[in-house]
Amino acid sequence: MRQETTTRRQFLKQMAAIAAMTAASTIFPGVLFAKDLQDKQVQAKLNAVDISIDDVTWKKAPCRFCGVGCGLLIGLAEGRAVAVKGDPASQVNKGLCCVKGYHSVMALYGKDRLKKAYVRKNGELVETPISEALDLVAQKMQETIAENGKDAVSIYGSGQWTIPDGYVANKLFKGAIGTNNVEANARLCMASAVTGFVSGFGLDEPMGCYDDIDYADVFVLWGNNMAEMHPVLFSRMLEQRQKRKDVKIIDLATRSTRTSLAANRSIIFNPQTDLAIANAICYEIIRNGQVHERFVERHCTFKSGKTDIGYGTEDGFAFTDEPTDISFEDFKTFLEDYAPEKVSKLTGVSVSDIRYLATLYGDPNRKVTSFWCMGVNQHVRGTWMNNLIYNIHLLVGKISSPGNSPFSLTGQPSACGTVREVGTLTHKLPHGTVDQEEARELAAEIWNVPVENIPPKPTYHTVEMFRALDRGDIRFMWIQVSNPMVSMPKLKRYRDGSLKEGRFVVVSDVYPTPTTDIADVILPSAMWIEREGLFGNSERRTQHWDQLVQPPGEAMSDTWQLIEVARRLGFEELFPWDEADHVEQIWKEYTRFHEGAKHGMAPYEVLKERPGVRWPFVDGKETLWRYNAAYDPATTQEDYDFYGKPEGKAWVWQRPYEPAAEEPSEAFPFWLCTGRVVEHWHTGSMTRRVSVLHQAMPHGYVELSPDDALEMGIQHGEIVRLVSPRGSLELPASVDKRGRPMPGHVFVPFFDESMLINELTLDAFCPISKEPDYKKCAVRVEKIS
Repeated sequence: MRQETTTRRQFLKQMAAIAAMTAASTIFPGVLFAKDLQDKQVQAKLNAVDISIDDVTWKKAPCRFCGVGCGLLIGLAEGRAVAVKGDPASQVNKGLCCVKGYHSVMALYGKDRLKKAYVRKNGELVETPISEALDLVAQKMQETIAENGKDAVSIYGSGQWTIPDGYVANKLFKGAIGTNNVEANARLCMASAVTGFVSGFGLDEPMGCYDDIDYADVFVLWGNNMAEMHPVLFSRMLEQRQKRKDVKIIDLATRSTRTSLAANRSIIFNPQTDLAIANAICYEIIRNGQVHERFVERHCTFKSGKTDIGYGTEDGFAFTDEPTDISFEDFKTFLEDYAPEKVSKLTGVSVSDIRYLATLYGDPNRKVTSFWCMGVNQHVRGTWMNNLIYNIHLLVGKISSPGNSPFSLTGQPSACGTVREVGTLTHKLPHGTVDQEEARELAAEIWNVPVENIPPKPTYHTVEMFRALDRGDIRFMWIQVSNPMVSMPKLKRYRDGSLKEGRFVVVSDVYPTPTTDIADVILPSAMWIEREGLFGNSERRTQHWDQLVQPPGEAMSDTWQLIEVARRLGFEELFPWDEADHVEQIWKEYTRFHEGAKHGMAPYEVLKERPGVRWPFVDGKETLWRYNAAYDPATTQEDYDFYGKPEGKAWVWQRPYEPAAEEPSEAFPFWLCTGRVVEHWHTGSMTRRVSVLHQAMPHGYVELSPDDALEMGIQHGEIVRLVSPRGSLELPASVDKRGRPMPGHVFVPFFDESMLINELTLDAFCPISKEPDYKKCAVRVEKIS
């Protein structure tokens, strides 16, 4: 029987008490900096710990609590990180920070920080020298492969992996061991963005950049609460609206949020019906004669795919789309089912609002940028939704130029750089996919392994990987920089599966979590600025930072943990780097995959000098807008060249509305949506240890609409019970506070590990991207007393 570590039990007991603490009670207080804060104000904060401003050294590093990639300056004194301010040299945030960024260094110094390795013996986790723990990890991998085959071992990483972390993991598992059992938690948040880009343009990642904010006249936010999830970018949008009075922000969402309050117009729609709204916008653009005919004729081709494609709720579910050529006239005929009058009844959005959205996109004198994140991507038709937003931009020719950009944002600092570019998903390689012979040959050449080592077929995507662990097809799993025992949907199945006999789980982390609770070995990791690293953010910007402070105890970077185990497995020749310069050497090897004008990466020396560089980096210059001949040196046509597709044309996809995998019923009459809050990041394992952030948001809650609360006699703060077909959860009600759902809807954030909302969610996913839908399942609300 696995038991919690002592440090973790202490943490759980301390959580309630922390809310009463003050910032000054932490080892080093969070020193907050505005853009124009003067040294005397900084000194006033530092006086509390007897540090002079003259003794503080400032070093650059990207923030690790978001996918935006804000540049920070870290204040260092007496061997510790003592302060933070936004880096004014960063083109991303221009000296600004959100509340998590300002307090980021405090996350290094929690009292229950993991400093030693632990090995489970007789059901108890026992402190063990890290060298012995690494020996055991290698031994268990060898035994598992010998007894069950190479596909019985796996690694599950993260969009918080640094680029070297992910690169070494990929090389070890796919190149050396010979299994494609590599996945990352970014599958849960941006896989639909990947398949949307690839199916539409042949290549992944945005064609635009954050500079679009400075040019756009209209921002349409598709299910994206940017005021809380991407507050720095949202602040930049608000600044543009203040400077240019015609700038408009449109919030298109399923609940009212802080973003709604700041927007020029808030449009609330019924869950899942964003598919119909996007098609209705296309219908109106065509009806109004606003199609950019020359652009469409020269640069677009039309496709349809399979329909009624399922939801992936059964083990072993498989799906492959089949694109079929259609004409523009076929596309017009398809859209006749999406006239605003019809769509309004389905979506709850008025005909006038649908037409208003279409006029914004269709107006040739307005530049339009669309932003989206989890609302579109965590969707059982997430790939389709990405396609449909691109359809709108392509029909009006508003793409790949300043201010005209369909832009999928990310929530982790290197979901793009490490997962999408390095290729830490089962089907991916750093350049191409495992089923492409040319991609395997290139990987084999660079990795110096036989091409036969790299299997030509993917194995398990994230949900199926945890199902395989439950079934016993996977026997060994190494989890790094992730907390799946909080974040997986339909959580109880996967937690119970990990605890079954014959499973061996290794967890590398910085704090005790529900995931370390199920571990057989815990490895203490160096965090963020305690090691050198590289991230890649949402706008194709690679960011480097140096090691700024020493890690505590025996904590070791995830990269070096992997290298130590690789050498114990007998792969010393494949991982020959010295610890002193391994990041530089790994970067130089990795960037060989991306040589050329389409994805060239900046040299290591350039990255060290600058606060980030966007790729493609060609002849010493960044590429700001891809596929546009005015900015992209990889183009071969006179204006636009969507060179990811063989014919150089973008694909406009015919994608219908299809219902959600689970909808409200008489037994479960409410929609449940899950998400984040501004104070905490994902599962809260780091930000809940920052007392300032914990005080501001000490526990989870369920948002109810005022109408539902009144009808059920529920008061704000009252404990209620949520029940789904998969489980139940008690938590306090939030009525008419930060967010306001529509009647028949509830919202729950997932940061609080004492209120595991994912025990209620469904593991249905987009059949193309395999990304789960955390935004739509059915529950009932019960008043307890």
